[in-house]
Amino acid sequence: MTETMDKFWSDGIAGIRPYVPGEQPAVAGLVKLNTNENPYPPSPAALEAIRNASNEDLRLYPDPDSTRLREAFGRVHGIPRDRVFAGNSSDEVLAHAFLGLLKHEGRPVLFPDVTYSFYPVYCRLYGIAFEAVPLDDRFGVRVQDYARPNGGIVLPNPNAPTGRALARADIRKLLDANPESVVLVDEAYVDFGAESAIPLVAEHPNLLVTQTLSKSRSLAGLRVGFAVGQPQLLQALERVKGSFNSYPLDRLAQAGAAAALQDGAHFEHTRAQVIATREWLAGELARLGFDVVPSHANFLFAGHPSRAGAELLGQLRERRILVRHFPGPRTDRFLRITIGTREQCEQLVAALAGILTTC
Repeated sequence: MTETMDKFWSDGIAGIRPYVPGEQPAVAGLVKLNTNENPYPPSPAALEAIRNASNEDLRLYPDPDSTRLREAFGRVHGIPRDRVFAGNSSDEVLAHAFLGLLKHEGRPVLFPDVTYSFYPVYCRLYGIAFEAVPLDDRFGVRVQDYARPNGGIVLPNPNAPTGRALARADIRKLLDANPESVVLVDEAYVDFGAESAIPLVAEHPNLLVTQTLSKSRSLAGLRVGFAVGQPQLLQALERVKGSFNSYPLDRLAQAGAAAALQDGAHFEHTRAQVIATREWLAGELARLGFDVVPSHANFLFAGHPSRAGAELLGQLRERRILVRHFPGPRTDRFLRITIGTREQCEQLVAALAGILTTC
C-alpha cells in the first residue's frame, strides 16, 4: 500500500494554495527588481540600535506589547500609542485582522480582482467568504462598486501590483458608504507618494490602517508591521495575537524599528531617491513603447503591446535581471518592476532596449 506524505495532515490543508513570495535567489550579482525591497541601506541609527540590543538581555523575553516601538510610531503620525498595534510584519497584522475582524458568516469580504494575492489566501485559510471586485480598465478602484452588503472591505493603497492610489477623500467616501463594516486600508507602499488614511481613524471607528517598515524604511529583513485603529478594533487583534504568539517582535526588531522611525532625515532622503528614479524609469519605459500604469509605490506595472510578459521575464533573467510577472487574463502582459538604484534601473532599460530590437 502506497502511503502519501499528506496522510497526517489536518482536514482542509491539502486544498490550501499558499501565497508564493518573490524569488530570493542565492546567486550573487543579480539585478534584483522583483520583491519591492528598498535598494538603499537602513538608517545607520537602526543598525546601531540593533547592535546595542545584542547583549545579555537576549536571555529575557521581549516586551510583549512593544510599548516603546508603538510610542515611536505614534509620534511620527501624531497619534497615541493606544491607537497602534505592532506585529511581526504587516502580513501577520493582516492575518490577525482577517481572522479577528472580517469573518462574518454569509457576508463576503470585498477586495479588488487585481491586488495583493495574500488576501484570498487568508480567506481560504480561515474559511472567510470573499468577492473580488473588478478594477476599471486602467486598474483603478471605483469606490461606488463597494457600496453593497459585505463583511468588510480590504484595499491596498497604493494597490499592488498596479501602484494605483486612491485619494484620502475617496477613502472617506468608502467609509461613509459602509458604516457597519470594517474598512481595512493596507498602506504598505503609502510613503512613496500616496495619502495616508491614518488621519481618518479618529472619526471612523470602522477604519483599520496597516503599515510596514519593510519598504520605505529598508527593514524588510526585520519584519515589523503596524495597525492603526480605534481601541475596539485593536482589541480584536490583541485577542488573536494572544491566542497565537504573545511575543511577536523580538528585542532586536523592537530596538531597530524604533530607531528607524526616529531617523526622519534618512527616511526622507531615501524615499526621495526612490520616487525620483521611479519617475525617470516610467519615462524611459514609455519611450520604449511600454504601457506604464501611473504609480505611487516603489514599483511600476508595465506591459509592452508586442511582447508577452512571461517572455520578457525570461529574457531579462537570461541577462541576470529579476522582475515579477503575475499570470492572469488582466495582468499577463505586464511586469511588476521594483524601483532599484538609478544604476540598476539603467541596466534594466538597456536590457529591455536590446530585447526589443531583436526578433
